[in-house]
Amino acid sequence: MRIFIILILLFNFLLSYDKNSLLKEASKLEKDGKYKEAMLIYKEIANNTYLEKTLEKNSFEEIKIKEMPEEVKVLAQNVNTIEDQETMTTIEQMLASSFNLYPYKENYFFPISYDTKKRNDRKRNETKFQLSLKKPISHNFFGFEETFYFGYTQVSYWQLYSDSSPFRETNYKPEFFVTVPYGKRDKTALKGFKTGFLHESNGQGEEESRSWNRIYLESYFQYKSLFIIPRVWYRIEEKDDDNPDIEDYLGYGDLTFMYPYKENNFKLMLRNNLKSKDNRGFVQFDWTFPFFGSKNTFGHIQISNGYGDSLIDYDKDITRINFGISLSR
Repeated sequence: MRIFIILILLFNFLLSYDKNSLLKEASKLEKDGKYKEAMLIYKEIANNTYLEKTLEKNSFEEIKIKEMPEEVKVLAQNVNTIEDQETMTTIEQMLASSFNLYPYKENYFFPISYDTKKRNDRKRNETKFQLSLKKPISHNFFGFEETFYFGYTQVSYWQLYSDSSPFRETNYKPEFFVTVPYGKRDKTALKGFKTGFLHESNGQGEEESRSWNRIYLESYFQYKSLFIIPRVWYRIEEKDDDNPDIEDYLGYGDLTFMYPYKENNFKLMLRNNLKSKDNRGFVQFDWTFPFFGSKNTFGHIQISNGYGDSLIDYDKDITRINFGISLSR
């Protein structure tokens, strides 16, 4: 929980850099005699509750020191002031060690993850958790308001209730993707596109090794409070393929529905290989809801059935019931 609080504080801290840019722009307009345009920017800065001290001079003691982590404050207050604001910004980034990371997919922890079928190689109840983060790399490089990201998602299955408590399976999913908004608010149902490259593997060797690479295209539609997200992918062929039939089980795409209602969020993901013979599919339902009044921790119930529960079990039909908490949704 603490790491997410720190990330939020750093995010707020970095927002001040945009306001410094506005201040520079307003000063330039004022020097050029464009007083009306300059006053509009000053008004925008004031409306955003920017600290008055930053309008007078720049120093570490005056640039939202209170929003830094405590250990960064101590360093910041002892650093000499540099007149060049861009240099000061770089020093601030160095001290704060900001990675500019954000939650990507759900970050959850399920102490109860129950397989409805008995299996010889594991206990039916285990612990499942997911860590998912994204890092923005570039914005509006091509002029389409697009944003390039690096994302990382890790799903782990932990046999916590067995004697030695081993990690049974971990799936690693690094990816590179770009999001492109489309249309204007309330004008079109289509809201945007997302395309990227996704690698997925389980890090194991020999017979238990599983991996595949995909390029995908995803689009976002909104109808009132309902969000519809279809995704299609193309698998990149590999010379040493340890699961050549994975598309027979996971197909060539999926379809996700999300329906936020008041403080609840409901999500349904469907996947099918679209074959009349040997038809196989997967369905997963997620419900997140307020957790004892917390604004950043949620109760999370997840129920899934079908093929592709994890890479090691991609060709097994598994029904799983999960209960726990989620730190993002």
